[in-house]
Amino acid sequence: QDQLVESGGGLVQTGGSLRLSCAASGRTFRDYAMGWFRQAPGKEREFVASISWRGGRIYYADSVKGRFTISRDNAKITVFLQMNSLQPEDTAVYYCAADPSGLGGRNYQSYDAWGQGTKVTVSS
Repeated sequence: QDQLVESGGGLVQTGGSLRLSCAASGRTFRDYAMGWFRQAPGKEREFVASISWRGGRIYYADSVKGRFTISRDNAKITVFLQMNSLQPEDTAVYYCAADPSGLGGRNYQSYDAWGQGTKVTVSS
Protein backbone atom coordinates (compact mmCIF):
# COMPACT_ATOMS: atom_id res chain seq x y z
CA GLN A 1 0.00 0.00 0.00
CA ASP A 2 1.01 3.61 -0.53
CA GLN A 3 1.09 5.71 2.58
CA LEU A 4 2.68 8.55 4.49
CA VAL A 5 3.13 8.26 8.23
CA GLU A 6 3.82 11.27 10.44
CA SER A 7 5.51 11.14 13.81
CA GLY A 8 7.10 13.47 16.34
CA GLY A 9 4.09 15.37 17.60
CA GLY A 10 3.47 15.97 21.25
CA LEU A 11 2.97 18.51 24.00
CA VAL A 12 5.46 21.34 24.41
CA GLN A 13 5.52 24.64 26.22
CA THR A 14 5.57 28.00 24.52
CA GLY A 15 9.00 28.66 23.02
CA GLY A 16 9.84 24.99 22.76
CA SER A 17 10.72 22.89 19.74
CA LEU A 18 9.54 19.76 18.00
CA ARG A 19 10.80 17.87 14.98
CA LEU A 20 8.18 16.15 12.88
CA SER A 21 8.98 13.32 10.50
CA CYS A 22 7.03 11.87 7.62
CA ALA A 23 8.03 8.50 6.23
CA ALA A 24 6.76 7.11 2.95
CA SER A 25 6.04 3.50 2.08
CA GLY A 26 4.63 1.74 -0.93
CA ARG A 27 5.32 3.87 -3.99
CA THR A 28 8.60 5.72 -3.94
CA PHE A 29 7.17 9.22 -4.47
CA ARG A 30 10.09 9.82 -6.76
CA ASP A 31 10.05 13.38 -8.16
CA TYR A 32 7.32 14.41 -5.73
CA ALA A 33 7.40 17.57 -3.73
CA MET A 34 6.54 17.14 -0.08
CA GLY A 35 4.53 19.48 2.06
CA TRP A 36 3.18 20.05 5.53
CA PHE A 37 -0.29 21.30 6.32
CA ARG A 38 -2.03 21.78 9.63
CA GLN A 39 -5.58 21.98 10.88
CA ALA A 40 -6.75 23.37 14.18
CA PRO A 41 -10.18 22.51 15.62
CA GLY A 42 -12.93 24.38 13.82
CA LYS A 43 -10.55 25.85 11.25
CA GLU A 44 -9.68 25.13 7.64
CA ARG A 45 -6.60 23.20 6.73
CA GLU A 46 -3.74 25.59 6.10
CA PHE A 47 -0.44 25.34 4.33
CA VAL A 48 2.69 25.30 6.45
CA ALA A 49 5.69 24.49 4.25
CA SER A 50 6.76 22.54 1.18
CA ILE A 51 9.95 21.43 -0.49
CA SER A 52 10.49 20.42 -4.10
CA TRP A 53 11.98 17.09 -5.13
CA ARG A 54 15.49 18.46 -5.46
CA GLY A 55 15.12 20.72 -2.47
CA GLY A 56 15.77 23.94 -4.36
CA ARG A 57 12.26 25.33 -4.13
CA ILE A 58 10.99 25.84 -0.59
CA TYR A 59 7.87 27.68 0.50
CA TYR A 60 6.72 28.68 3.96
CA ALA A 61 3.53 30.18 5.24
CA ASP A 62 4.11 33.69 6.52
CA SER A 63 3.04 32.60 9.97
CA VAL A 64 5.94 30.17 10.33
CA LYS A 65 8.76 31.89 8.43
CA GLY A 66 11.87 32.15 10.54
CA ARG A 67 10.63 29.55 12.99
CA PHE A 68 10.04 26.36 10.98
CA THR A 69 12.42 24.57 8.65
CA ILE A 70 11.45 21.89 6.15
CA SER A 71 13.96 19.38 4.82
CA ARG A 72 14.00 16.00 3.14
CA ASP A 73 16.09 12.90 2.76
CA ASN A 74 15.23 11.34 -0.57
CA ALA A 75 17.33 8.24 0.08
CA LYS A 76 15.13 7.49 3.08
CA ILE A 77 11.98 8.90 1.47
CA THR A 78 11.43 11.06 4.51
CA VAL A 79 10.51 14.70 5.03
CA PHE A 80 11.05 16.67 8.23
CA LEU A 81 9.64 19.77 9.82
CA GLN A 82 11.76 21.39 12.50
CA MET A 83 9.56 23.67 14.55
CA ASN A 84 11.17 26.21 16.85
CA SER A 85 9.79 29.02 18.99
CA LEU A 86 6.45 27.31 19.12
CA GLN A 87 3.42 29.36 20.08
CA PRO A 88 -0.06 28.32 21.23
CA GLU A 89 -1.45 29.25 17.82
CA ASP A 90 0.71 26.49 16.33
CA THR A 91 -1.48 23.93 18.08
CA ALA A 92 -2.99 21.70 15.40
CA VAL A 93 -2.88 18.33 13.74
CA TYR A 94 -0.03 18.38 11.25
CA TYR A 95 -0.34 16.46 8.00
CA CYS A 96 2.32 15.40 5.56
CA ALA A 97 1.41 15.35 1.86
CA ALA A 98 2.99 14.51 -1.49
CA ASP A 99 2.66 16.59 -4.67
CA PRO A 100 3.25 14.74 -7.96
CA SER A 101 4.13 17.95 -9.81
CA GLY A 102 7.33 18.09 -7.80
CA LEU A 103 6.86 21.81 -7.13
CA GLY A 104 4.94 21.98 -3.88
CA GLY A 105 3.17 25.16 -2.88
CA ARG A 106 0.22 26.15 -0.76
CA ASN A 107 -2.62 24.67 -2.82
CA TYR A 108 -3.74 21.50 -1.06
CA GLN A 109 -5.39 20.26 -4.27
CA SER A 110 -1.93 19.77 -5.77
CA TYR A 111 -1.23 16.95 -3.33
CA ASP A 112 -2.51 13.44 -3.94
CA ALA A 113 -1.28 11.51 -0.92
CA TRP A 114 -1.80 12.38 2.73
CA GLY A 115 -0.78 11.01 6.08
CA GLN A 116 -3.04 10.53 9.06
CA GLY A 117 -1.58 13.44 10.96
CA THR A 118 0.33 14.00 14.17
CA LYS A 119 -0.95 16.20 16.99
CA VAL A 120 1.04 19.18 18.19
CA THR A 121 -0.09 20.98 21.33
CA VAL A 122 1.67 24.08 22.59
CA SER A 123 0.82 25.08 26.13
CA SER A 124 1.17 28.45 27.79
